[in-house]
Amino acid sequence: MRIDIISAVPQLLESPLTHSIVGNAQDDGFVEIHTHDLHDYTEDKHNKVDDYPYGGGAGMVLTPQPIFSCIEHLQSQRDYDEIIFTAPNGKPYEQDDANRLSTQKNLIFLCGHYKGVDQRVIDAFITKTYSIGDYVLSGGELPALVMVDSIVRVLPGVLGDSESALTDSFQNENLLEGPVYTRPSDFKGMQVPQVLRSGDHQKVKEWRHQQSLERTKNVRPDIFKKFRNEQQ
Repeated sequence: MRIDIISAVPQLLESPLTHSIVGNAQDDGFVEIHTHDLHDYTEDKHNKVDDYPYGGGAGMVLTPQPIFSCIEHLQSQRDYDEIIFTAPNGKPYEQDDANRLSTQKNLIFLCGHYKGVDQRVIDAFITKTYSIGDYVLSGGELPALVMVDSIVRVLPGVLGDSESALTDSFQNENLLEGPVYTRPSDFKGMQVPQVLRSGDHQKVKEWRHQQSLERTKNVRPDIFKKFRNEQQ
């Protein structure tokens, strides 16, 4: 897989893309990730990539020219399955989206900044607009990093143990993952539940499922209600 990320401030992307699971995935050849600075594509004599919005109002808007030039340059080299824009007014991003996008070959992420991007960019190129929550950030770089991380970690082979990703929250019947424990079994008088030390795999499985149900019911009643309706 190849992922290209377009940003007005690509410096924000550097560290998260070169460390931990995403960094290792690149080192091991599971994914290529390339960042692109919009300032490298602007034709403005002052190297600007933003301007005031038509009709007035506060904030600045990313101008279309450098974005068009960057995307058209990338498209001249390969075909892209999705060109994704990150914005608060997009579809809520979910695990199913990460799973689906992980099966694609080439992706572009366009990070919004300031007040957003010129609508003509969205009309011409964007195939999906995603939001990671009902709040506003200073730019789309953090949402893009969140989505890239969620996509890369489910690529076959990236985690080593494929079961690890399959037992995460939202992967198993769309429920939240329950509590997990490790050694020592007794820490400051706090005990690991006996069932997890029993060696009975069926009982462990049943306990984990029950804990997952309880956590989902308490933390995300909306998801729990949907799960119950699907079981009926």
